[in-house]
Amino acid sequence: MSSFVAPISTDNLLSEAEKENLYQKLIEQLNKDFNLANEGVDFPQSTTPNELKVQLHEKIYRLIQYKFAEYLNLLYIIDVSESEVKKLNGDDLVALSEQVSFLILKREWQKVWFRNKY
Repeated sequence: MSSFVAPISTDNLLSEAEKENLYQKLIEQLNKDFNLANEGVDFPQSTTPNELKVQLHEKIYRLIQYKFAEYLNLLYIIDVSESEVKKLNGDDLVALSEQVSFLILKREWQKVWFRNKY
């Protein structure tokens, strides 16, 4: 049984998800958790990894900028590590939202991976 390996980058994570045939499940999990947080996104199953990366980044950027309470709620619902978020530098919103997008994907990937393996 292969053990879970935390991805080192968004691209690495998305290609791993595709390789394991779990990319569609990752999209489903994202849609589900965003909807739970009342921040409905609807990434179609046809979304390419690159589109997903860009659209998620834009969504997080807008949440941080305009709907901060909803952004915090989303992180809570997805169960993103608070300590990891606190380590990020908030000076550059574009960079911050990119890093947070990666943390979100990482946590969602972990859920999908474990559900699939166990």
